[in-house]
Amino acid sequence: MVVDESIHLQYLQAMGIEVWKTRHGQVEISVAKSSNEKQTALIIPDKADYWTDLKQEVSLCQNCRLCEARTQTVFGSGNQQADWMLIGEAPGQTEDLEGKPFVGRAGQLLTEMIRALGLEREQVFITNILKCRPPGNRDPKAEEMAACSDFLQRQIAHVQPKIILAVGRIAAQNLLKTQEPLAKLRGIVHKLDNTPLIVSYHPAYLLRSLLEKRKAWDDLQFAIRAYKELKE
Repeated sequence: MVVDESIHLQYLQAMGIEVWKTRHGQVEISVAKSSNEKQTALIIPDKADYWTDLKQEVSLCQNCRLCEARTQTVFGSGNQQADWMLIGEAPGQTEDLEGKPFVGRAGQLLTEMIRALGLEREQVFITNILKCRPPGNRDPKAEEMAACSDFLQRQIAHVQPKIILAVGRIAAQNLLKTQEPLAKLRGIVHKLDNTPLIVSYHPAYLLRSLLEKRKAWDDLQFAIRAYKELKE
């Protein structure tokens, strides 16, 4: 059962637990154990404020040199309480201009892939390993992915998806901390912490390799079966 946050805070206050909001959009509570013991402070993120603050933090990021050439960061888009989270490698030129992930030709194909899952883009959350475009759309460097990793981890922790679809070799290898080729990563239910993760092709690759679209379809059907098994 989901308890409304205001009701949750009323419960805490009724139990004699002091509650207040921090400047960073978090709810902080202190529990007094006894008159002879120090209070133990717990931090509960305020979800709406936390998400807004995280987007702002990403937009101002200068953790690597990609910030020098970007038009804007690409945080992600979609439902921040989605069951499905799709993760690619990095924004391209169109994404850099519009500030949204997967909006070019590859984005149109990704939309069709999402519909093959029986969903619309607004029902899933879409993001990338990197939040800034690499020059010339080159592959991300290890230090760039490391600089962005905290942002992605916090997005995943906030959304709490039931299943993750990694699109493309670089996203899959980065998330799974492996150098295995995509062919060996497909068709397996991996785990990212405790979240099932399925690997498929990047839509930009599928635009160049039309014969691989059938394999991508198989990946999506496999992901649907894995998702349904979670609900049984």
